[in-house]
Amino acid sequence: MTTNKTINYEKSNLSLSLSLKKLKYHFNSRNVSRSPYRELSTQTGFTIVELLVVIVVIGILAAITIVSYTGISQKAVASSLQSDLTNASQQLKLYQVDNDAFPVGLDCSASPALNTICLKSSPGTTYAYFPVNNTNPKTFSLSASNGTTIYRISSSSTPTNCPDGFIAVPGSATYGTSDFCVMKYNAKADNGSGVGDTSQTTGSNTWPANTYPISASRKLVSTAAGYPVANISQTTAITAASSYVNNCTGCHLITEAEFLTIVQNVLNNPVNWSGGAVGSGFIYSGHNDNVPATALEASTDDSNGYYGTGNVSPSNQKRTLTLSNGEVIWDLAGNVYEWTTGTIAAGQQPGLTGEVAFAWKQWNNGLLLQNGLPASAMPGYTGISGASGWSSTQGIGQLYSNYGDASTRGFLRGGNWTDGSNAGVLNLFLTYAPSSANTRFGFRVSR
Repeated sequence: MTTNKTINYEKSNLSLSLSLKKLKYHFNSRNVSRSPYRELSTQTGFTIVELLVVIVVIGILAAITIVSYTGISQKAVASSLQSDLTNASQQLKLYQVDNDAFPVGLDCSASPALNTICLKSSPGTTYAYFPVNNTNPKTFSLSASNGTTIYRISSSSTPTNCPDGFIAVPGSATYGTSDFCVMKYNAKADNGSGVGDTSQTTGSNTWPANTYPISASRKLVSTAAGYPVANISQTTAITAASSYVNNCTGCHLITEAEFLTIVQNVLNNPVNWSGGAVGSGFIYSGHNDNVPATALEASTDDSNGYYGTGNVSPSNQKRTLTLSNGEVIWDLAGNVYEWTTGTIAAGQQPGLTGEVAFAWKQWNNGLLLQNGLPASAMPGYTGISGASGWSSTQGIGQLYSNYGDASTRGFLRGGNWTDGSNAGVLNLFLTYAPSSANTRFGFRVSR
């Protein structure tokens, strides 16, 4: 019995020992499989290429999300500005009905000044208001801005948003125009970064469009910096203005009616006259004294209207004119001539009977024959009191024509840096064909 028990005991110990050995082997096996080297070599994961693909996809989705959000945000801002302007315009018109004049200013304080009005706006919106109560009919212009987005409205328009470098111009019933946008500066050639180019010159600080033509790769811009585009014909300017301005659907060479709309507006604004009243003294006529003997770049500071001329107030060389809506336009007169869309047919030149050569003429010359020239070209057509009697003494410029000319001519406006008293906002030069180009001939784009 003892022997059997001993044998059984030994068998049990042997069995336990074998079981422990199996357990130890199994444990060690599991530890080996869990070692970092073993795990790295046996478990699956993303390859570098797969990770890069995922990162790129995430980047694309993020970009799409940002662009979509930005677009939605911009649309929301634009919608808010338009709504604010529409509501504000209605308030201003109701005020005018009750008071026979538009308010002289905006005031939302607890104790508003006399003859002002409070115009509420959406958060982030800022107003700039310009009333004109000394004309018939009375008008106003109101702009609303939020960040870099600006919309404008006048007493006779709907909210307008102009392209970069353009300003809003109130329309004119006289010339049959609605509100439109126009380049603030002479047209420039883009240097590739949205700024006017100075890398090329005709020798007169004008950019040679005949040598480096405006095209799909060389856009038009309206910036203070850069030489005015010149050496360009009316024909080419028409094509360039309609095809090569960034983000400007509907852009075109400024029309005669649009140019004269601006002229009428600035002539009727007392701040543009040296005497402080319409018709008093002279209207500023820009860089036209040939000092320096080149065209000039402009300044981003609209209060520095004598920039580059070497002159100061009260010189007539001021290059800025202010519209009734507070917008400022540079070099409407002087600096470089500007093509408009206007033409005059052969045998239709205005001038003196029997004339056989081109010559300068005063607009108030009693012997001047209108002939084929539109009546709208005359100072008196502006409807401004006394305008029919104005001459270069008032700074409006002169007419260059030849009654006996037998060729079609394009309209060149404003004068250039060499023209002296012949330059001015109503200067009209009728000696070049639409296909002609010159280092002094530039242009301006409107929409």
